[in-house]
Amino acid sequence: MGEALPLIFDDPPYRLSGVVYGTLLNSCDALGRIGDAVNQPPYKVAPQAPILYIKSRNTLSADGGQMEMAADAPALQIGATLGLVIGKTASRVSQEKALSYLAGVTLVADLSVPHDSFYRPSVRFVAQDNSCFVGPRVVPLAETGSLEEVSIQVTIDDEPATVASMSNMVRPAAQLLAAVTDFMTLQPGDILLLGVSADLPRIAKGQRFSIHADVFGRLQGAIV
Repeated sequence: MGEALPLIFDDPPYRLSGVVYGTLLNSCDALGRIGDAVNQPPYKVAPQAPILYIKSRNTLSADGGQMEMAADAPALQIGATLGLVIGKTASRVSQEKALSYLAGVTLVADLSVPHDSFYRPSVRFVAQDNSCFVGPRVVPLAETGSLEEVSIQVTIDDEPATVASMSNMVRPAAQLLAAVTDFMTLQPGDILLLGVSADLPRIAKGQRFSIHADVFGRLQGAIV
């Protein structure tokens, strides 16, 4: 593996220095896919608060980066989403003021090994090296418009794969930030992922992917 690429942005906080937190089952269709099983063991009840996982620093990759796929992984799934970049310390913030704690918003492609369990997702599935592509820039909220209206186009080898809509979230951005900071503090440089849909396109070794959304630009990567 080569030396990790620094992730430097044009807007505060200038460099991703914090932690990337993913959010499970924040998409209504992803939660709906579980169906009545959400009321059965081991879940027993629908989520009452955001379910988070960590994309550790070994996972971080910049625009144009490469990910080496594990030999025992048949494919990877691409979770295209928005990353809420924290600009100032956020603890128990109100929903009304939540977005004022952001430095901006960026594109994120969260790659993982396909897996069925959301109860105890294995680290080996979600935290592989260079599996979290971030960028290409942090866009100030003044330029993004409504985050709920954002649609992210996903292509694999230049062919359309899917469109990820941010309009179908259980907790939209402000509500998610308020709920998460109710039980943990987010620091400047942290990124909170809004969530991914149920139907994630799959990519194999030797293929390239791209995700694109108006204003946010294009984020690209390759599997080697």
